[in-house]
Amino acid sequence: MARAQAMTDISSITSPLPGAAFGATVRLSSPLTAKLPDGLPEALAEAGGLLLVPGLFEIAEDPGLLVRLSTRLGSEVENYRTLLTRLNMAHPTVPEILMVTNMVPGARPPPDRPEPPLTADGGFPVQYPHRHGWHTDQSYRRPPPDISLFYAANPVSRGTGQTLFASGVLAYEALPTPLKARVETLQGLHAQPGTGRDREAAEAGRTPGSFARHERSQPQPVVRVHPVTGRKALYVCERSQMDWFEGPFVGMEPGPNGAGARLLDELMAHFTRPEFVYVHDWTEGDLLVWDNRCLIHTATWYDAANEQRMMWRTTVRGNPGPLYDGEKRSWIPEEAAAD
Repeated sequence: MARAQAMTDISSITSPLPGAAFGATVRLSSPLTAKLPDGLPEALAEAGGLLLVPGLFEIAEDPGLLVRLSTRLGSEVENYRTLLTRLNMAHPTVPEILMVTNMVPGARPPPDRPEPPLTADGGFPVQYPHRHGWHTDQSYRRPPPDISLFYAANPVSRGTGQTLFASGVLAYEALPTPLKARVETLQGLHAQPGTGRDREAAEAGRTPGSFARHERSQPQPVVRVHPVTGRKALYVCERSQMDWFEGPFVGMEPGPNGAGARLLDELMAHFTRPEFVYVHDWTEGDLLVWDNRCLIHTATWYDAANEQRMMWRTTVRGNPGPLYDGEKRSWIPEEAAAD
């Protein structure tokens, strides 16, 4: 459905996104170099947490525009030079931009192709466990971030390197009543990737190392109430971003073969059903804005040996909801917080 936007900064909003039951395409009335638009937070909430803004080629010429646009969506934009152990993944001149790329030494490779590469009916696989990697950004921190912006400075060939999104709102609303009641007050235990608490490590029987207080796994509600819309959404991740030694759920049998694991597998298979998913094929100049409070996402394979990819991401904080009111940031070391 296309409609005119009352705010003059946005010329049109078309929803939902192609092939999906949520999201919207936003077209701006003027270039970002002339005026940063107002109205994006309202459009994001109305669209169920996902906006596509195509044709923003001016960001490639001035990456600082991405940061300034991000400030329209929240009160704080992350500085990645204070967050990353590999500082070369932060943009060299704009530290609020994370470079998701294979053009930097030591960069993370793209995910593997699913096996088999297609579903039984010949379709593109999106559903867990056929498709892996589903997560929401930085859920291992309290308070977790609100919104991410992802810009295609140099995407790879269409048909590869896609980003997939699943709606926690649609998935929650479609849960069977008994399962909905079961998870209503449950907490998931989210772990930072690289801390050795992922499912692969647990299945291999490896002993996780100790970590400092600010690196500890963090509990999050499985059913999260959105602070803007008031709608409930599933809020869980899968293999690499849950704690598989003490979790994945607080108060349930832990480990990769316990009752908690069986419940998470059931939830993730439901969460990523095709009717709750949008698949985005990138075009140069595309900007996606997504709400981590109600969506999960994952990436797909591309030919990193023969293609170069450069994507820019910013992360916005400011409104995680009343559940987190007054909390200190879990990921800040005590000595740094005291400075």
